[in-house]
Amino acid sequence: MQIFKDSGALLEGHFLLRSGLHSAHFFQCAQVCQYMDKVTRLAEIMVPMLKKYGATTVVGPAMGGLVIGQEVARQLGLRFVFLEKVDDKLALRRNFKFEPSEKVLIVEDVITRGGRVVEALEQCRAHGAEPVAVGVIVDRSQGKTSFDVPHHSLAELSFPTYEADKLPPELQGTEAIKPGS
Repeated sequence: MQIFKDSGALLEGHFLLRSGLHSAHFFQCAQVCQYMDKVTRLAEIMVPMLKKYGATTVVGPAMGGLVIGQEVARQLGLRFVFLEKVDDKLALRRNFKFEPSEKVLIVEDVITRGGRVVEALEQCRAHGAEPVAVGVIVDRSQGKTSFDVPHHSLAELSFPTYEADKLPPELQGTEAIKPGS
């Protein structure tokens, strides 16, 4: 948590999350990931959780998983590839390929509902890979997100999220901003 506080990654206000939910708190991992010493430290903490799965490749969903995914791959001595957004959906591009049943780790920055991770799992499988685990820096799903492979997070933050028609009084009448996910 100190790393997050030191880098100014936890924002307060009225935010519209990629999931479509609203929140008074936003975790902007890019604020952490601009400091390579902090990324190195987060990966050092994440690596022991993930190395037991026997993966040969780390996959980072764009944009959030790029920096942390690459550092996890570096520390594990694995190949790193990334998925890109095409029409707001993840896609495997740049002639990246997987060997049949290649074991991959999905590494992401933040999950709220886990939609991008589910897309990453689907894309990997569609291209012949076998996802074996997921690692995230921050899980803000309040324990509601699960995947069909094991997943690990460095921090679980339980900031409430709201549907647009169920905003608390302190958020009503204020404009929601999208700082970027």
